[in-house]
Amino acid sequence: MEKERHTEVIECRHCGNRAPMLVVATFSDEYEEGDNGYHWTESKNYELVQCPSCREVTLRYYFWHDGYMESAEDTTIRIFYPGEKSIPRGLPPELAKEFNAADQVRRASPNAYGVLLRRVLELVCEDRSAEGDTLYLKLKDLADRDEIPSKLVTVAQSLRGFGNVGAHASLGNLTDKEVPVLENLTRAILEYVYSAPALAEAAVQRLTELQAKKPIQKTKKSGA
Repeated sequence: MEKERHTEVIECRHCGNRAPMLVVATFSDEYEEGDNGYHWTESKNYELVQCPSCREVTLRYYFWHDGYMESAEDTTIRIFYPGEKSIPRGLPPELAKEFNAADQVRRASPNAYGVLLRRVLELVCEDRSAEGDTLYLKLKDLADRDEIPSKLVTVAQSLRGFGNVGAHASLGNLTDKEVPVLENLTRAILEYVYSAPALAEAAVQRLTELQAKKPIQKTKKSGA
């Protein structure tokens, strides 16, 4: 039976876990080249690796040239799948800053991640001028004013609950399993409130630009 092979410690783009990953499949497209009597081998190499935490796979690629490469340190590994995570489009600077701050601790401390994402939710309420003495009432106010759909209030309340667990030891602990749930809940809210309007505005602006560039049709001159 072939011995299992693992990668170096890498970060999973699916869940954020940092650990060596199991190499589940490899493919190498190898070919020989030569010039002036000198020959070398080049290869395009692909690895499919699996995260031990979320069990999702990552596709990696690296190029090898035995003429000038001597060790793995000479290669540059690129990740083809999944793509890099991005900040939801259209966030105000302060919200983007807090979202990034939360992302920095997502694996180091799920509890801190939950607390910081609750802070993000509070900033959304502040930015949208929500009224109410508690976060619950502010979220309800946003729904009553159609700032967010009523169904998203349920999502937001779930995020608020996770934040409470992260902030109070007596309520238990958040774990790595809750991290993707927390992220998806937060993104659902931010994308509805900020990303969708930003995309719509960009589309309208682009359409306006295209219409402004519409060629002027010349009128046909009538005969004498």
